[in-house]
Amino acid sequence: MKVFKFGGASVKDAAAVKNVSSILRSFQNEKIAVVISAMGKVTNALEDLHRARMAKGNTAEVINALKAYHENIGQELFGNEYESRMAPVFAYFKDLEEVIALPRNSNDDRDYDAIVSYGELFSTALVHAYLVSQNCNAAFVDARSIIKTDDRHRDARVDWNKSTLGCNLIRQKLEIHDLVIVQGFIGSGSEQQPTTLGREGSDFTAAILAYIMDAQDVTIWKDVPGMLNADPKLFPNTVKLDKISFREAIELAYYGASVIHPKTVKPLQNKNIPLHIKSFIDPNAEGSVIQENTEFDHITPSFISKANQVLISITPRDFSFVVEDNLKEIFDLLSQFGIRIHLMENSALSFSICIDKDETKQTKLFDALKSKYTIRYNEGMTLLTARHYSDENIAMLTKGKEILLEQRNRQTIRFVARAL
Repeated sequence: MKVFKFGGASVKDAAAVKNVSSILRSFQNEKIAVVISAMGKVTNALEDLHRARMAKGNTAEVINALKAYHENIGQELFGNEYESRMAPVFAYFKDLEEVIALPRNSNDDRDYDAIVSYGELFSTALVHAYLVSQNCNAAFVDARSIIKTDDRHRDARVDWNKSTLGCNLIRQKLEIHDLVIVQGFIGSGSEQQPTTLGREGSDFTAAILAYIMDAQDVTIWKDVPGMLNADPKLFPNTVKLDKISFREAIELAYYGASVIHPKTVKPLQNKNIPLHIKSFIDPNAEGSVIQENTEFDHITPSFISKANQVLISITPRDFSFVVEDNLKEIFDLLSQFGIRIHLMENSALSFSICIDKDETKQTKLFDALKSKYTIRYNEGMTLLTARHYSDENIAMLTKGKEILLEQRNRQTIRFVARAL
């Protein structure tokens, strides 16, 4: 079997859904698990819905806009069969309205997962309905019944044993169907409540299925020709990385390369399952492949830019050294509040970290630390990373910027910087 993953841009409107159908029909006689993200910017809209509910704002307005968006796509796809074909999508909207009407949970992250998970349910129900209308032999599976996780909401950890049992359902479906349509990004926790795997987690879902089911390969369909050495919106003269190793891809994903979710590659590496990144705009083009061989990794430098960063310096109020006990306390709090460190540096008297800006999480962290530590921070930072760099690369990255922190080793150099 193969695993395909289609992101939000690949199913953003009726023409895009038709294109996905065309791609899938070109793989006749293949058994494929098809992982699909929420359509377009629906996840962002559902996050707005969650915030509106927390603030006791106008949730009906957001839901109506979401419904109209999916209705417009359905009307264009199904014509006279619109009502019957869209029935599963309407059923999920009814479920969402019931969730919104419930009392708020004391755990906002749990409520977040309960709401935001509907984006993938809407998209997969709609895409499955269209494939069936085109006589594709496609089945539908609810990822919440197969991807089992812990109860760490918004960044759930996979229970591999339970998920392995859950994937038996996909095996059964593939015995009589060519395609199985399943949601990315979502699963369920110990009490069957919805959980999510972290933003952009649909790539990870594809890797989970491939690992458990010993897939032949995984293909992530993107709006780019493959894995590029930099974001073309930020860097000129980008080039496609035709072939890189699992190790290199893990490094790039960890440093923030947006083309692939950081957790995706490791399960595939463990079973040597190739990962292809191809263009849904030009599906016959070669694309990129991530595999075991490392010989091509150093040929082309890669550049990564993460904006909207915060550089935080934590210093003991008694001016004592920052030792292991301090670090343990700080790391425990970072874990508790779900804060991921992108870069860190320790000196005798302070510990510095670079993180994504999130005012809610920052406030919780600062409140927990302020009795024992002095906190200083700079917002509006950019974290710049270069792999397989040269002096020319460094000059290009740092031009017109003030460098607040720098780290380097033989293969990677990183800067926390801001514009002059």
